[in-house]
Amino acid sequence: MAEADAIASAVLEEFSKLPAKRKPSVRDNGLHEWVPMAGIVAKGCARPNGLKCVALATGMKCLPASKLPQANGVAIHDWHAEILAIRAINRFVLEECKRLALQGGGASQSEFIYRRTTAQHEDQEQQQTTDVWQGQPFAWREDVSLHMYCSEAPCGDASMELIMAAQDDASPWEIPSPAPGDLPTETPNPALVPTDDTTALPGRAYFSQLGIVRRKPSRGDAPPSLSKSCSDKLALKQVTSLLSSLTSTLVSPANAYLSSVVLPESQYSATACKRCFSASAADGGRMAPLLDASVSAELEGTGYVFREFKVETTGLEFAFSRRVILPSGSPSTDTTEAKKLIASNLATSWTLNGPRDGEGLVGGVLQGRKQFDLRGASLLSRRKMWALAREVCSVMWSEGDVEIERSLGSTDLVYDEIKNGSTLLEGRRRAKEETKRVALKGWMRNTGDGGFKLE
Repeated sequence: MAEADAIASAVLEEFSKLPAKRKPSVRDNGLHEWVPMAGIVAKGCARPNGLKCVALATGMKCLPASKLPQANGVAIHDWHAEILAIRAINRFVLEECKRLALQGGGASQSEFIYRRTTAQHEDQEQQQTTDVWQGQPFAWREDVSLHMYCSEAPCGDASMELIMAAQDDASPWEIPSPAPGDLPTETPNPALVPTDDTTALPGRAYFSQLGIVRRKPSRGDAPPSLSKSCSDKLALKQVTSLLSSLTSTLVSPANAYLSSVVLPESQYSATACKRCFSASAADGGRMAPLLDASVSAELEGTGYVFREFKVETTGLEFAFSRRVILPSGSPSTDTTEAKKLIASNLATSWTLNGPRDGEGLVGGVLQGRKQFDLRGASLLSRRKMWALAREVCSVMWSEGDVEIERSLGSTDLVYDEIKNGSTLLEGRRRAKEETKRVALKGWMRNTGDGGFKLE
């Protein structure tokens, strides 16, 4: 079996083990639910074929910008499958760190994570060319690579050709007129995006403009969101690694980059993927500026690098994709038959070391809970992830870094003060800003849910 097929199969097989309550269903009125799915596979671990799915997720919605101030670290902002899967692997990594910390130094073993010794820290300090802190107590294993399978082309730039091809008329759409209350834009490149002060980052709008940062696509009557597309977030992960801000305070990002992204053949556009993720100027890759000597030097000084992943294809399809539920040759989208398809409101997350049945989410919180009720916080929410990072920190404090304890263990700091103010994350912040400045221009921050504390 080709490696791309094996990676896809590892994710698909793990999802098939989940109970029916975590999967799309056929509604009483005959509507068949569909949903995108994404999973992350570790290669090189001690498994029969060397592959193991460690995290997966389904989902396709996000929180409107107007709801962020109410989220309070409880509601997840973006539960598109790819982004939820990345949150899930961060949960997986932190759980591994906690397990190793509880075991103590002598017995610490994991297929995926290892504890860095004093000698390793000293060796890095002698060799490093960075001017920022890199004292994380854990690291992803060098001999275990990471791969992602996505059942659909990531929304945003990597899917624009597919969207155009699906139209009866592939002519560029007209630029939408701004409506009262539209979010403002901060687009620094007027050649790419209209300069109207009230036009938000585009979702699927004016798809003749390619290689630009987009927000999550949505219906025209949906409340506006500033969550960036999965294409843009994955492109940025080629610099920041799969690790989130909180996880990066405890785990070195050096080995935690994606090596490949696997897409179904039906969801792959070589032109779009090269433009979206590649640093090849010849292919129109928008990440090419990161190879400039001055930019590379700036990144090197942050402790981060640009590590481009490969995009590969598989013939395998997800059982709950539109293409499987309504195969090619079925009635067209104009017919009554096609209307039996509907997007699922249910999102699912699962990790190898988490609850066996994973979690079901609706509206960014646990299924069955009110949206902003503290009891509805998912294991992947900001609040629960911070609490877990604090647990790891508390177990290791006797041998830990003072700044780690100050950042993660303090009851006085709010979330934003850690993410945007901690000296531990200075390098990560600089790497992100440099990438946005030269390659992902027009990126607007999605703010409003960083003022909460842990009790």
